[in-house]
Amino acid sequence: MFDIASSELLLVVLVALLVIGPKDLPKALRVVGKWVGKARGVAAHFRSGFDEMVRQSELEELEKKWKAENERIMREHPADPRADVLGGDVAAAPAAERAVADAGQPELPMDTPPAEAAPKA
Repeated sequence: MFDIASSELLLVVLVALLVIGPKDLPKALRVVGKWVGKARGVAAHFRSGFDEMVRQSELEELEKKWKAENERIMREHPADPRADVLGGDVAAAPAAERAVADAGQPELPMDTPPAEAAPKA
């Protein structure tokens, strides 16, 4: 931000030495150091606040995009009402429907003829 060359810094030190004097120069440098430290602290606080606002803005923008994308996906692929009954496994729906339809009929082994499978009274 401030570009101070070594020759310029030497000139400032010489002027300060002449104006302030060698006796009060360390005290003046401490005061200047404190003010520079406070200025850096304020700048860092401002920068972190600004970064936080930018981050929040980006998060809100991403949330809007995700919500719009989710709505688009839900419109293109509506939820199958069978998913609630089948625990979300819609691919198993045809097999589950067959199982419900066949529930009234007893299962017979493949190699047993129907006459032998019936219980004798």
